[in-house]
Amino acid sequence: MFLGELLCYIAFRIWFFYKKFQNQDLSAFGDQKFNPFIWAIPTMCDLFGTSILYVGLTWTFAASFQMLRGSVIIFTGLLSVAFLGNKLKIYYWVGMVMVIVVGVGDYVFSGGDPGLDKNTVLAGDLLIILAQIITAVQMTIEEKILKKYKTYPLQGVGLEGIFGFSVLDLLLIPMYFIPWYLPQSSSSWQEHARFEDTIDAFKQLAYTPYVLVPSLGLVFSIAFFNFAGLTVTKTMNATTRMVLDTLRSIIIWVISLAVGWQKFEFLQPVGYIILFIGIWIYYDLIIMPASTMGKTEFRNKVIVHLNLHCIR
Repeated sequence: MFLGELLCYIAFRIWFFYKKFQNQDLSAFGDQKFNPFIWAIPTMCDLFGTSILYVGLTWTFAASFQMLRGSVIIFTGLLSVAFLGNKLKIYYWVGMVMVIVVGVGDYVFSGGDPGLDKNTVLAGDLLIILAQIITAVQMTIEEKILKKYKTYPLQGVGLEGIFGFSVLDLLLIPMYFIPWYLPQSSSSWQEHARFEDTIDAFKQLAYTPYVLVPSLGLVFSIAFFNFAGLTVTKTMNATTRMVLDTLRSIIIWVISLAVGWQKFEFLQPVGYIILFIGIWIYYDLIIMPASTMGKTEFRNKVIVHLNLHCIR
């Protein structure tokens, strides 16, 4: 993940120096006189939040994991109002609540994997929600930095990549020497008792294309994904970024069903319908436009519509 973000910094520097060499306007790159270490704070939030998030994923279902991630919208909205002074209209909150409602039935309808009991699913769901609180803090800090220093999104992603990559590289050294065994119930084979075997990981990448190709795909997809995310945060706000992020969940759900990783539950399509309605309400695409429209304007539009219908 952080390797992909680090590549963004390299791309930013190449682009910046090219523009500078051509004596072009550099105002689009924002103020370059800021302390880059301020980006270490959201990086640490990203590191801890992602770690907790994927531990929770191992205890719950892939589609439920994606749906529960929608709870970050509420936390981000609350923090943006409290610390950034953003004002969210009532239909924003209605849409946000509808987006996170899709994960409510996860504990009750835990039929995706017979090997997971309800207590395990609940623990996984709670870890995911905790990770979303940390992510909301990260999003709020990023929005604050972007709008205060006018940082270019590609540079911001790159700085997070540098700090995250550096911290993880340092952590891999002691992890290699920490003895740790996989649980007896695990079907994974373990040659050495190590908490993190980096050398073995590189061997797997070198000799197993099924590991190498998805890993390379992840590196580049993370780079584009986070650059797009920070761009939305800078031009709009962090809450909008999180609302758009929930659209990925339906792709995860369809793939999980297609490959047989999860059984179909009738509540899930209902949840996705609520998800999309919530997003439409958030962006003021349905219901609220009619209610916020002036009475005269609304009445005139209705009359015009009726006249056109009569003509037809």
